[in-house]
Amino acid sequence: MAVRKKTDMKYLDEGAGMRDADSGDDETVSVEKLRQELATAQQALIELPAAYAPTQKAEIQNRIAEILIDLRQGEAAFDTAREAFDTFATAAQWEGAVHACNIMFMADQPASLAALGQGVWLAVTFPIDPELSVAVLQHIIDETPTDSDGAAVAAAVAHYVVDLRAADKQRDNLMLFTNHMMGSVARRHSDVQKQEQFDFWMEKMELTDPAKFLPRLRNVVDVLVQEDWWIDREAIWATLPDQ
Repeated sequence: MAVRKKTDMKYLDEGAGMRDADSGDDETVSVEKLRQELATAQQALIELPAAYAPTQKAEIQNRIAEILIDLRQGEAAFDTAREAFDTFATAAQWEGAVHACNIMFMADQPASLAALGQGVWLAVTFPIDPELSVAVLQHIIDETPTDSDGAAVAAAVAHYVVDLRAADKQRDNLMLFTNHMMGSVARRHSDVQKQEQFDFWMEKMELTDPAKFLPRLRNVVDVLVQEDWWIDREAIWATLPDQ
């Protein structure tokens, strides 16, 4: 089992992938390192000061859940991240909540799609780290059929979020990433190969106007979550400016 590769990206290089179970000493070293990291994180929970903020605990829980995923303990990872999500949501700390949703999706449990949908809704609603927003939208693309309009909408929203919120080097990296994302989705959706085909496809799919593609994302989110909402969207929406 491979330890996550360290890059400038925190969320979009989730995976160096899993090594074969017979890969020998490197496998043993990697698993042992993960177990050590898990023990360190669990100790940090124990050593929290008496007057700790609940979100301090939730941050550590997210880290523990990530390690549990790498150790292929999906159910434990989901449950740990779910508790962290509730804490972050109560505190209106939406980036931490989306991070927990991202972890819950990767845990591959029965409620993982509901977690993804809520993470996407929060990631687009609030100005959190654009890379994390792109990561949860990327999951929609990965989970939908090749001819899915939902994948095209997710890619368009990802590009829009980066254009709107990212800055400096992060903007350059993520614009490149989302441009590639858009091109890949266009090829798999409609066999788009040339720029003029891409431009036509964007217009045909109504992916150039946020007023058109953002409402379509809500439909995708509703399909993912069904009735299993863990947050009160109307109450949250009422707190936002210009509503």
